This record gives sequence, C-alpha cells and structure tokens, in this order.
Amino acid sequence: MGNAGESWDDRFDVVVAGSGAGAMTGALAAASSGLRTVVLEKTPLLGGTSAYSGSAIWLPGSRVQQRAGIGDSTESARTYLRALLGEENAGHREAFLSTAPQVVEFLEQNPEIEFEWRPFPDYFARPGRMDQGRSFVPLDLPQDRLGELASLVRPIVDRDRAGLGHDPAAPLSAGRALIGRLLLAFTQTGNGVVRTETALTDLIVEDGRVVGVVARTADGTVRLRAERGVLLAAGGFEGDAAARAERGLPGSAQWSMAPAGANTGDAIAAAVRIGAATGLLDQAWWCPGLATPDGRAAFTLGFRGGLIVDGSGRRFANECLPYDQMGRQMAAEPGRVPAHLIFDSRSGGRLPAISVPTVKPEEQLKAGLWVKADTLEDLAAALGLPADNLTATVERFNGFAEKGTDEDFHRGEDPYDRFFATGDGPNPCLVPIDRPPYYAARVVLSDLGTKGGLRTDTEARVLDASGNPIPGLYAVGNTSASFTGPFYPGPGIPIGTAMAFAYRAVQDMK
Repeated sequence: MGNAGESWDDRFDVVVAGSGAGAMTGALAAASSGLRTVVLEKTPLLGGTSAYSGSAIWLPGSRVQQRAGIGDSTESARTYLRALLGEENAGHREAFLSTAPQVVEFLEQNPEIEFEWRPFPDYFARPGRMDQGRSFVPLDLPQDRLGELASLVRPIVDRDRAGLGHDPAAPLSAGRALIGRLLLAFTQTGNGVVRTETALTDLIVEDGRVVGVVARTADGTVRLRAERGVLLAAGGFEGDAAARAERGLPGSAQWSMAPAGANTGDAIAAAVRIGAATGLLDQAWWCPGLATPDGRAAFTLGFRGGLIVDGSGRRFANECLPYDQMGRQMAAEPGRVPAHLIFDSRSGGRLPAISVPTVKPEEQLKAGLWVKADTLEDLAAALGLPADNLTATVERFNGFAEKGTDEDFHRGEDPYDRFFATGDGPNPCLVPIDRPPYYAARVVLSDLGTKGGLRTDTEARVLDASGNPIPGLYAVGNTSASFTGPFYPGPGIPIGTAMAFAYRAVQDMK
C-alpha cells in the first residue's frame, strides 16, 4: 500500500479506477454534484468490455420501460429476482431495485443521454419474467457530437483487435454509444478529468481510511488524493491467466472478451492488500466462443441452426440456452471444451448464429478452426470424433426437427430460444442438418468477465474480513462480487447493477 505521509501529485474529491459503464456512471454522478472527479484508465482507450457490449441495461421499473408500455415494474422485477436468487442477498436486491429508476432518471436529465427499450427476453422461466425483456439501450451517437473525444472511446471489438479506430462513416452504437454519451456528459460538468494509460497500483490508507491511490503512468508513479472516496470499477481478473488458474476459474484468459491488456484484477489485488474480503472468485459471466485465428474467441449467441457436440460426438445441452447457461454446461465437464458446432450448407456455409466479432468462413477454414466435408463420416474423421456417434446424433436431431420436439434438451420451448429462430418447420428452433457439404466450427469456453471480487455492502462500500466497511473505499461491477451469485438473470444485468451501485456509492460519499 502507499505511504500516506508523502506529498500528493494532485487532489480530487473522487478517484474512479476504470472507465466502463459503472465507472463512468459513478464519475458523472460525482462530477454532477460538484465533486472534482478523475477517471483513471489503465489502457489508452475508455470503455473496457462495456464498449464491446451490445449495451443492454437491466434497470427495471424505470421511465424507459414506462414509455415503452411493456408492463414492467419494480414489483415484477422483485418477484423475478426473488424466485431466481432466493433471499441470500435480499438487501442488495432491494437496494438495486430501489435505485434503478433513480439512476435512470438522473441520467436522462442530461440531454446527452438517451435510452430506448428494445426486446430481448429475460433468461430464466421464473415468475415475474418478461418474455420480451425489460432491458434498454442507448441511442446511437453521431461521432461529431463527441468531436475529438470520440478517439478516446474503445471501438467495436473487431476493429479494436485489428488496431483500427471507429468507422468514420458510422455513428457510435451499442456499448460505444453508452460510453460516449457518459463521457460527453462527464466532461461537460466542468468537474471531470480523464487520464488514460494510468494504472492504479496501490491504495493509500491514513488512520484506517482510504485517502488516495498510487498509479503508474508512462512518466512514472503518481499519487492522487481522494477527499471523499475511491471507486474501484476496473473490471475483474479475467485477463490474468495465473489468477484464473489459482482460483480454479474455467475457461482461459485468451478466450475472454476483455480487451487486450485490460482486466487483470489490479484493483481487486490492491484492495486485498489493505484487508478487503473477496467472494465468488470461481465465477464468471460465461458464454460459448468461436476460436479465431488470432488465438482469441468470438462471443457467440443466437444459434438459429446446427447442433453442438462434445468430444464423444454427442449433444450435451440445448444449444439455444442463454449464453451464460450454455457456458456453464460447457464448463461442467472437461470433455466439452473444445466442442464443435455442426451445421450444413443451407446458409451457404455461413455461421448459423451471431458472433462478436463476426467471423469469416474462409479465414476460419484456412486456419483449421472450421472443417468442411462432404459426409458426416468424413467430418467426424477430420475432427477425431467417433463417426457412429456423430451420425447417430445428427439423425436423431433431424428426427426431432421433423416432429418439432427436442426430446433430449427441449430446444425451442422457451421464449429465449425462439427469439432468434428462423426455421420454417414445426419448431423453428430445430432446423435439420441434411444439406452437404457439412461444417464443424470449434467452440471454446469464453466469458464476458469474471463476476467475483471484493465483497461490498448495499452502499457499495468494500468490506473487510470481519464484514466492516473500509472507510473511503467502494467497488462496483466486476471488481465486486455480484449479488446475483452464479446466476445471470437477464440481458444487461452486469452493466445495470454496476451503474446502480456506482450511483449509490457516490450518494454515500457526498
């Protein structure tokens, strides 16, 4: 930890570590209240994994849902979360639900921030579920509204991995629009400062209170005072292979969707060094991922065709499950990773699913990550799978497609399954695999970030091993242990909870 007796390089009311949706919401709330606030971002670009995201925001009972007339309410969301999560974290649940409408009202009071509801089903069949979903997204943001600030926002994942900036002809959309709008509002307060390539390394404690941070820059180490508090919102540790191995976290750092060089758990480690408690360190927001030629993975969802087999050549789950649930099915048995998506030529050899980033079949085939064959037997041989098992699996699946019922895994019986379906048979989620040549795409266990970290109370105050708040220290998002535990209730829960608890943290600081 840092030495409190040394001089300060700069003084702020609030220091925010990280620049995703939770960090920027907290920073805006602080700066809007007249508090001098600095955002510290380890990398050259702002937004982290939030910028890569589709930017669904799960903040129920707000005026966004009311405008859309979808019948959402705080009470229905309470019913849903209670049925799914039980009462273990009831205090956090109630704090979140009470704050969700407040933070949306606060944000939409700013003319730079605009939201709209779009359908995307909640993920579990529980009372209170919204079959068409209750999450919302930001409106697209023209780049000229941001001006020079646009170059600070992390671009879409495929362009970012290629070292490219934003498409100059396109507005910022999805996660880029969310970060861009929050950044614009933050800088317009006159109380906000952004420092990129500034990595938090330590917390400074004085008389038992966190009073500042030590950060590493290209020009050396700096010490920044935080009069009111330090908000840790710097993501999880998904990018740290050693930490993943130590904590038994399934998947791989190279398969995570975290931006390269980010989300290595620095903020969590700094807090642990001053006595902070942790939880859920073996948990993540998992998803299937397509292996890509650069060694990374492409987040994959919305399967509208094909089937997935394990190393035995057999199916092991409903491929149309919400992505975290499918990821957990993959993690349940070592022989399920890598898996293979088997599909035919009815889509011209294109992936029968959504991938982020989009993958090009010719590149995947050239890299050997996809295999193409005229028969299922030849496909099995190329993959090293038992041919009898693979052909029997496809034949059984085709029989389900003809009848319209998946007797093994009930694919197509849930609104989430049907949300992406395009088939024209009796069950649009069951599309036969019968048009050669056949394809197999390598599927790995990816994640959208870890969800275990610092334990916090309902005001996002970081707790020590005895359960007492550490004065001056707050944590939200994937830097904290999620109150949803091993569940992913609906689209935008990671972002929505981060935003709500960041807002609560600032209210406690004021």
